[in-house]
Amino acid sequence: MAKATKKQALGRGLSALLKDPQNDIQSAEDKNADKLVGHIVELELDSIEVNPFQPRTSFNEDSLKELASSIRELGVIQPITVRKLDFDKYQLVSGERRYRASKLVGLKTIPAYIRIANDQESLEMALVENIQRQDLDPIEISLSYQRLIDEINLTQEQLSERVGKNRSTIANYLRLLKLDPIIQTGMRDGFMSMGHGRALINIANPQKQLDIYEKIIQKSLSVRETEKLVKEINEGTNASKTTSKATVPKTYKKGIKEFSEYLGAKVDVKVTKKGSGKLSIPFSSEEDFIRLKKLIQGEE
Repeated sequence: MAKATKKQALGRGLSALLKDPQNDIQSAEDKNADKLVGHIVELELDSIEVNPFQPRTSFNEDSLKELASSIRELGVIQPITVRKLDFDKYQLVSGERRYRASKLVGLKTIPAYIRIANDQESLEMALVENIQRQDLDPIEISLSYQRLIDEINLTQEQLSERVGKNRSTIANYLRLLKLDPIIQTGMRDGFMSMGHGRALINIANPQKQLDIYEKIIQKSLSVRETEKLVKEINEGTNASKTTSKATVPKTYKKGIKEFSEYLGAKVDVKVTKKGSGKLSIPFSSEEDFIRLKKLIQGEE
């Protein structure tokens, strides 16, 4: 207990040091920077602003209330991380749920680690730390990966090293961003999993993606059922293309040629597996149509 009190007193002492304008620390080289940077300090909540680089865009209200209840009983167990912006001004790097929950409870201060970082470093710290969280949805993770690549100029290989994930895992997440926005929203809202999304990526046609997405929702399809459906659709498309080219028997080809020569138009024929089919005869004008009609009726 004495140990905890000593730690809390130390935080208050550092807080007082921060309130002194003569100790306006802006870099790691400034006087007393070693006493503050990397230490836990009790900061006023009003002196902290949220991080515009935060990858999380939505917070579950029920979950936030549960955390607030826990903080009311036990306090903030894990400090938040902030970076110094100006004198007595800080910006969240990580811990926005704890920050929001503490405000709900009505706390005036919160324990925080102080970092000194520029915008790019802050973005990277926020993204990398948040990626490690277990409660981010697949699209939030995908967007975080994409931002690290675009805004920090990391390659997938470098990103793999930073976040401790296989390159193939990162590539699979990034591919989710190619899905229709409606499907991405469905994944974020928990209507389908990342496994469903990975299966849908194999459908090139966006409308077909949406059609399958609706079936997933309506019929509560599992990932395996979705993969099977996608495979059937892809194989069916390929089979129909192959069939359309191979279903015209050789015995018909001579007749098609004779039709074309007699009518003076390129005749097309489609034949089903059962042997039935249809002829297609194009015409260019009303006059051409009448000409073809007379030829077929034997009037010429």
